[in-house]
Amino acid sequence: MWPLTLTTATLLTLTSHVAATYLPLASLRSRNVVYDGSISKEYDFIIVGGGTAGLVLAARLSEDSTKTVLVLEAGHSGDDVVGTIDIPDNTYFNSLTASEYDYAYSTASQSNMNGRSLSWPRGKVLGGSSAINGMYAVRPPQVEVEAWQSLLDGQDGADNWSWDSFNAAMKKSETFTVPTADVEAMAHITYDESVHGKDGPMHNSYPGFEFGLNGNWTTSLNAIGIESRTDGASGENWGAYITQSFINPTNWTRSYTRSAYIDPLPPRSNLDILADATVTRIVFEKNSSTGNLTATGVEYAASAGAATSSVSVKKEVILAGGVIGSPQVLMLSGIGPTDVLESAGVTVQNALPGVGQHVQDHLVAAIYWSTDVETAGTLYANGLRTPEFTSYINSATAYVNLTAIMGESARSELVQSIADAADTSASLVPSQYQEVVAGYRSMYSKAVELFQNTPVGNIELLLAITGAGAVGIQAGLQHPMSPGHIYINSSSAFDYPVIDPGYLSHSSDLTILREGIKLARIAGNTPPLSNYLTGETSPGSEVDTDEEWEAWLKDNARTEYHPRGSCSMLPLDQGGVVNAKLQVYGTDNVRVADSAIFPIDMSCHLEAPTIGVAEKAAEIILAQYNGGSGSGSNSNGGSSSSSGNSDDSDSASSLALSWWTMLGASLVGVLLF
Repeated sequence: MWPLTLTTATLLTLTSHVAATYLPLASLRSRNVVYDGSISKEYDFIIVGGGTAGLVLAARLSEDSTKTVLVLEAGHSGDDVVGTIDIPDNTYFNSLTASEYDYAYSTASQSNMNGRSLSWPRGKVLGGSSAINGMYAVRPPQVEVEAWQSLLDGQDGADNWSWDSFNAAMKKSETFTVPTADVEAMAHITYDESVHGKDGPMHNSYPGFEFGLNGNWTTSLNAIGIESRTDGASGENWGAYITQSFINPTNWTRSYTRSAYIDPLPPRSNLDILADATVTRIVFEKNSSTGNLTATGVEYAASAGAATSSVSVKKEVILAGGVIGSPQVLMLSGIGPTDVLESAGVTVQNALPGVGQHVQDHLVAAIYWSTDVETAGTLYANGLRTPEFTSYINSATAYVNLTAIMGESARSELVQSIADAADTSASLVPSQYQEVVAGYRSMYSKAVELFQNTPVGNIELLLAITGAGAVGIQAGLQHPMSPGHIYINSSSAFDYPVIDPGYLSHSSDLTILREGIKLARIAGNTPPLSNYLTGETSPGSEVDTDEEWEAWLKDNARTEYHPRGSCSMLPLDQGGVVNAKLQVYGTDNVRVADSAIFPIDMSCHLEAPTIGVAEKAAEIILAQYNGGSGSGSNSNGGSSSSSGNSDDSDSASSLALSWWTMLGASLVGVLLF
């Protein structure tokens, strides 16, 4: 009953033969990636970071053949480990974390977690974290996106971040494929095809192998008052369901932004992607007419001891270095809080106190049970390695609101206590600048509104069956109130910045996470799931009271890998870094387009919305330079330093992209690149 093993795809041999005959492997993967360091002296657009967002931007902006695009990525190309990246279950059994393809950041010592320094993995390779993460394809709910938009105070361009607009960008990125009939039946999967994209680059689907344990997930949660959700991509993601994953079902491989957006492209003479190139700073000059900074180029180097090279930019520099990399580059370039820059020995060019502020992250902890039934970990240990099996990743999830977690009376009391603590909580903000404090107050108030007026999830429950003879249920905090920050303490791009998420500094975070992990235990002890679990192994019966749970969480909770906010999209007087068009305040031609811009926490995994930001950014930028509605000045008084060519996008190039994407999905895509 438990394992489901599907027959290996018969197309594999045929399509590998076709691909080998008509499209050599090395030729496909090297297309648009520069290996000898030879690039042009100047480009229209320079994208800093070839990760989850950066490669989306590269593909979309270079669709216009009249615009030249350069991507500078600090990490390796990933060619040497593509076989590891492509196999989904390697995220558990042969992970690239803690390797040269991972930045392997660590946080500062966390005073509210017994002085622990927590690991923060981030992908250091073309494709970024989308190449090493857990592949969850979960969108935020509509109410959270609308809360984000409402924080913009009606700025020019705020309509880009309405639910309809942003959801359309996320849908644009994906091609959804329904599960096989056997997989659907085994895991009791439900879905709504109408809410998904049909012809985007990212594959959004389900594993080719399933377990009956997952089929008991929603039934067990229903028994403890957590409703089922047909499809979490519908705009209402709360409830229990089997979510989609970024898996290519034509060959059961990981779908990530390199394999999806870059590898299928035909040769584009206007696109260069250079790996092993760390941007050390943006070069600016003062615009005498606007008073803003205008980026004229960027400097980069292969390593700390290597010579620095420079490249000029004609239109824009777009930061896509992620929640750590993007604020770091801004600060190294002289844009950020004055006290931080001066302490690091960087000349202040634009005092922007919100850079590196408003950082928050999801904390997660897990309970484990032993089991006698087969798990993915058991079958892996026994040597099963069919393509279908290696595509298995955990995907049973639930977003649970406070009422379901603790009951209505306790929810009401807790939310009121959070609201009453707004003034005292502002003292937790790790900044001396009142703009940043004002932004925290605004985000704090919006979070309270969500808690009071919507059923938005405050805890994510995740079923994990990738251990041998073990089953885990994780509980992840989705709306932390604790503020953190990221800041440089050196003028070198090769010195890691200080990462201080301020975990558990707000007391409500520990309360909600404690109640969430207690709910995880209840779920595991509820039939039918409990029928297949033979005893709790961690933390065990010695952890039971609230005090014991809190002590255990401080020693055992870790990141859920969802940091955001270090370049928040907020008004300037609230510590904002970018406006509604993603333009950095006080600059004419610099934008940020990645997970750093999210101004509030969202109950989701961040890959889908980050790709959505990049899709939306490309639309805004191309509209500006091709005469569309996206044109306009920086709301801090600046405008683009040069006008763009009004030519339409290259239709031949776009057609070629569509053709190669279709071929990749049906034929070439089965190769294990």
